[in-house]
Amino acid sequence: MSSLPVAGNEALPRPLILARPFNEAFHQRAMAAGLTELQARILVGRLRDYTGDIEALVDPGLRHLAHPGRLADGSRAAERIAQAVAEGEHIGILTDYDVDGITSHVVIRRTLNELFGVPRQRLHSLIGHRIHDGYGISMPLVERTLKLSPRPTLVITADCGSSDEPRIARLKQAGIDVVVSDHHALPIEGPPPSAYATVNPTRSDCDYPDATIAGCMVAWLVMSLARATLIEQGVLEADTPKLSPWLSYVALGTVADCVSLGGSAINRAVVRHGLTLINRMNEPCWRAMAERLGADSIPFNAETLGFQMGPRINARSRLDDPYAALHFMLAGSDDVAHRHLAVLDDDNQARKAIEADMVEDAKVLAKSALLEDAPAIVVYLEDGHPGVQGIVASRLVQAYGRPTLVLTPAAEAGMLTGSGRSIEQLHLRDALQRTHELAPETLPRFGGHRGAAGVGVPLSCLADFRRAFLQAAGEQLEGIELAPRIYTDGELSIAQLDLATLDEIEALGPYGREFESPLFEGEFIVERLRPVGDGSHLMMELSLGRMSWKAIWFRALVPGELPSFSEGATLRCAYKLNRNRYRGRESLQLMIEHGEAKG
Repeated sequence: MSSLPVAGNEALPRPLILARPFNEAFHQRAMAAGLTELQARILVGRLRDYTGDIEALVDPGLRHLAHPGRLADGSRAAERIAQAVAEGEHIGILTDYDVDGITSHVVIRRTLNELFGVPRQRLHSLIGHRIHDGYGISMPLVERTLKLSPRPTLVITADCGSSDEPRIARLKQAGIDVVVSDHHALPIEGPPPSAYATVNPTRSDCDYPDATIAGCMVAWLVMSLARATLIEQGVLEADTPKLSPWLSYVALGTVADCVSLGGSAINRAVVRHGLTLINRMNEPCWRAMAERLGADSIPFNAETLGFQMGPRINARSRLDDPYAALHFMLAGSDDVAHRHLAVLDDDNQARKAIEADMVEDAKVLAKSALLEDAPAIVVYLEDGHPGVQGIVASRLVQAYGRPTLVLTPAAEAGMLTGSGRSIEQLHLRDALQRTHELAPETLPRFGGHRGAAGVGVPLSCLADFRRAFLQAAGEQLEGIELAPRIYTDGELSIAQLDLATLDEIEALGPYGREFESPLFEGEFIVERLRPVGDGSHLMMELSLGRMSWKAIWFRALVPGELPSFSEGATLRCAYKLNRNRYRGRESLQLMIEHGEAKG
């Protein structure tokens, strides 16, 4: 978040710089558990009221995973999958097109083929096209399934299906059993009745201890349970390998889907263990990505997954057919992985260009909501690309500190499709449920979770939908000041501005949603500065006392314009510590997130 670093920038809502909450009793408990003062401060700032086991958070391991048998319908799902494997049935694998869906697909397909021995010709990959098919078990995807020959008698979903009863009923009528594995919130009426089984940790009758796990983790648990069932039935040998190696894919899907890495010991364990597997570089997809990013990118961390791999995989499904992303993840050789990665890279560059144009258009349309001090932003981009809605919504949330829905024309005539992103204080899926209660005809289709959601809105109902959604958002946000919020972990001393402190911080990883990377605040002298890249980034040298550090401020400038401050100025900023690797050497670099200069 920048604060007018360049001349000519239109004024944005002034960010609220806030200290993270503090709980002295928890801080002392964390120190007693062996954490340093800084580590304890970081932990408390993210999980102020946490009363659970501290060791499970700071040293997450697979021992913290709960048994998959605790999932409601898990055993029933596993038995149906085992039956299909034992009896040689054709099996459809139907997943969403984002990173969570693609990684789920890889887990299910590799398990069926490599561990359960199902021939590839009996497996059918079914992934919808974001623009032509839409999200979840869409009717076009159902029709495509019914045209397969031989037709599958079992379809396993992942990362979708909980809200798709009409389409599941159509498959059931055709003699196809559907096992749903998903993590999105269920409709009020409950699991889809036509599904053979619905495995979803958000079910009210589910005993699994963590409802925040990603769709790929649900898929991994279901397939693990199927393995145990096949061994019990004597179909597989007792020494059949476990699914542990596939946790590398689960780590990627978990980070990219922005599920909680806060109080979830399971998510933290999966990501940490998965990163260990990824950094062994045993799979062509990981090796190809490491080569593309350069030797200095190794070892990968959660940010590599979230900001390098995730966007490339998502870009393909945002702009075109998602199968290139699947082929990249499944590549059996480095050459094949590189070939598919090149396609993903090209798509990612195209996505960035489209995103930049859409963000500018969306900001213009958002002005009226800001002038009205509306509790949320709803923008309709008539020429917008539906594959980039979510990213554009995220940019507006960052800029204005308000939940945002970005809508574009859908493939279906007369319909709009939209993606939303929220702020910490608003549960987006609940707000959409309330919108549906207020004006059901304006929102025939929606789904998602606390921080992100998707909607379908009739164009003719747009104005009524906006009114109902703003009312729903206002009910949750009453009395809350709406502005971009920047939470910091306080100041660091000069002695702490070194790589040893970064080691201390990284030992608490992985960082992600609800366990954000530490952000500090401080005041520095600007010794040198120059625009870099496309002219929107600012490279600086900052000093404090006799010490100086390199710093980078991404998206600080409007390309072609000069900074509004110069060398010698004092910069009050919020920053992260970063390990800068260059030709095998490491140095500390400051990553500026927000700054205000004086002098």
